Amino acid sequence: MARHESRVGYGLPTILAVLIHVAVVIVSVISLPADTPEPTSSSIVQATLVSTETVTDQAQRAEEARSRAQAREAEEQAQRDAQAEAAQREAQEEAARQAEQEAAREREARALQEAREAAEAEAERRIADAEEQAREREQQEAERQRQAEAEAEAEAERQRQAEAEAERQRQAEAEAEAERQRQAEAEAEAERQRQAEAEAEAERQRQAEAEAEAERQRQAEAEAEAERQRQAEAEAEAERQRQAEEEAEAERQRQAEAEAEAERQRQAEEEARRAAEAAEAEAEIQRILEGEREAAANARQGQEAANNFITLVRRAVEQAWAIPPNVPEGASTEINVRLGPSGELFSANIVQGSGNSAFDRSAVQAVEAAAPFAELRQLPAAVQRDYRQFNLRFRPGDVR
Repeated sequence: MARHESRVGYGLPTILAVLIHVAVVIVSVISLPADTPEPTSSSIVQATLVSTETVTDQAQRAEEARSRAQAREAEEQAQRDAQAEAAQREAQEEAARQAEQEAAREREARALQEAREAAEAEAERRIADAEEQAREREQQEAERQRQAEAEAEAEAERQRQAEAEAERQRQAEAEAEAERQRQAEAEAEAERQRQAEAEAEAERQRQAEAEAEAERQRQAEAEAEAERQRQAEAEAEAERQRQAEEEAEAERQRQAEAEAEAERQRQAEEEARRAAEAAEAEAEIQRILEGEREAAANARQGQEAANNFITLVRRAVEQAWAIPPNVPEGASTEINVRLGPSGELFSANIVQGSGNSAFDRSAVQAVEAAAPFAELRQLPAAVQRDYRQFNLRFRPGDVR
């Protein structure tokens, strides 16, 4: 298409140039005879000489005039022929130049076509080389992949063996931990029994002290009654003595009254002291009882908070537990959970497996997903230590 457009673009100017030269030649041929008229003066002279010249002379002159006209016409024709030949030569030269240019353009087009074909061939060769290299790389990559898969399989086998060994170690550690847990629970149970016995002994001691205090109060009241009786007898004796010896008795009476007053004051002070001691002892007993009641209430609150904490832990673990398919109906696994002070998970180990590794792993993963258990910080400090380690038993559809 580019070659056809180039031929049309240079052919039209060539045709126009040839037409212009032909038009110039035609105009020249038409206009040249009119541009050379015969001189008027010659006609006048000839007409004047007719009367003096002979017919022969006139014929000779006419022949000469014809000869000159023919010579001029031949010269003009030669000029026209030369101009036409020059125009033809110029047109031929222009056509030759156009042909040369067309040939050059064709050569250039062929060179471009050959270059394009060579480039396309080179591109195809490079594509073929690239495809061959890609196939070689794919083969190498496939070989590396096979080697990597073989190494991965070997690594997986080593990992499975390591996991099996780790599982055996974990089971041994879990059994040892379970034994330690049982011993700790037995010690805790013995400690609770000792505390219960100590509390019972303290209660018996408080009751004995209360009975002793009551006995002391009864003795004090008996002594006071005896003292009053003795005072009454002394007063009666003094009255008899006063009646017997009025003046001496009056003196003795005053002394007796003074002594009696002093004795009464001493007895009143003694009674007041004893009453204060009894009131203080009673207040101490009440404080002890109040402390025991508060401790019991705190213990109940701590137990309720602990129960709530365990319930929250179970709910969170149940929500995070994704039970694997095809689990036997009676499957059961027990997980030992150890928490940090803030409820973060330290460890979740299998204490008693179900025999189904997927079921056991799902239980451990449920504990890990539900952690941390920040509710541990809401328990009393004394209770927190007891619930930083506990066991959870997993059954299909239930966590205890």
